[in-house]
Amino acid sequence: MIEIKVPAIGESINEVTLLKWTKKEGEYVNRDEVIAELESEKATFEVNAEKAGILKRMAAEGDTLHIGDIMASIDETAVKPETPIVAAAAETTATTAVKTSTVPSQAPVVAVSNDIKATPVASAIIADKKVNPSDIQASGVGGKIMKQDVLEALNHPGKKAFAGVELYSRNTRQEKMSSLRKTISRRLVESKNTTAMLTTFNEVDMGRIMDIRKQFKDKFKESHGVNLGFMSFFAKACAIALGEWPSVNAYIDGDQILYHDYADISIAVSTPRGLTVPVIRNVESLSMAEIEKEVIVLAGKARDSKLTAEDLQGGTFTITNGGVFGSLMSTPIINIPQSAILGMHKIQERPMAVNGQVQIRPMMYLALSYDHRIIDGRESVSFLVRVKELLEQPELLLMGKDPVKTLLEL
Repeated sequence: MIEIKVPAIGESINEVTLLKWTKKEGEYVNRDEVIAELESEKATFEVNAEKAGILKRMAAEGDTLHIGDIMASIDETAVKPETPIVAAAAETTATTAVKTSTVPSQAPVVAVSNDIKATPVASAIIADKKVNPSDIQASGVGGKIMKQDVLEALNHPGKKAFAGVELYSRNTRQEKMSSLRKTISRRLVESKNTTAMLTTFNEVDMGRIMDIRKQFKDKFKESHGVNLGFMSFFAKACAIALGEWPSVNAYIDGDQILYHDYADISIAVSTPRGLTVPVIRNVESLSMAEIEKEVIVLAGKARDSKLTAEDLQGGTFTITNGGVFGSLMSTPIINIPQSAILGMHKIQERPMAVNGQVQIRPMMYLALSYDHRIIDGRESVSFLVRVKELLEQPELLLMGKDPVKTLLEL
């Protein structure tokens, strides 16, 4: 019998949460198969089977475990069960027969989408009264709409309870905070309480960048295998501006100021479990295509909960984009121990005065939150103005024979 212990993840991490088991109790697992996912205060990690055998789980999902705790055991002496090929084939045949026999019943007798699960009577009322199915609270098994559900919706037009509860409910629910959510909570409060945070604003005309993307997007993807997004322009512009205004790229370390002669830019990524901030290393040394590839890799890892502690450590500056959710303006919170964070926002067409003429331009508000203890007003405003200048004149990002084409490596 082999014991599976909670692995050491990082120097400062003492406990983790068992997020979920990916293998069932008593299931035969192969060597190196993923059997569980653990969540620390920084990221999610997988636990692999050290040997092949029968799995015995010794902790439940949601349990808090300490480093070195035994979470499972594997009986490596167990014989691997044979694959029930015949049974599987019979099951497939039976399933096919069931599907075949049920095909005729899928044809609706009333004008209701096949995607909507409802009883025949409920479907008839929905079609007759032209009720929007999304306004109906289903009470049947598997989310099926019953006759009484439709009648309730008709009797209470414009009223819709929260999912899973009835109208006029006063229900409350408690849910344990995940390790990641507790860390987010602690760090945000710490940032507010330990920095002299201030936010300065500006706006940028995104017309030139949008024109470049429209002109070169197909060729860029053909050449590099990735789409040309906004993040590469913003990351590159920030890297240049950080080199010109080094205090924006610095930390306070006790009574010392730690300057960084490189730009490790953290990119805020929203996931179902909370906000994570993976880091793109040495942005000043990367091409536009390399930045876009890094963004795709990190976003994918964040979405699939595959980020490692290394992916999240060491950023010198952060970019967050509330515009993807429709935010027009915000005041982002500094990602300590960093000293500044740039907030991108929604691109919105607005009337602007251009050379004495009113033109409709695609505009974006920019917000720079910074620690006033280390960054003065002149530096913060000048940094943001420089970023604006680089975004409105992308050819300034790189000088060459054909600036735009050289920048995109076309």
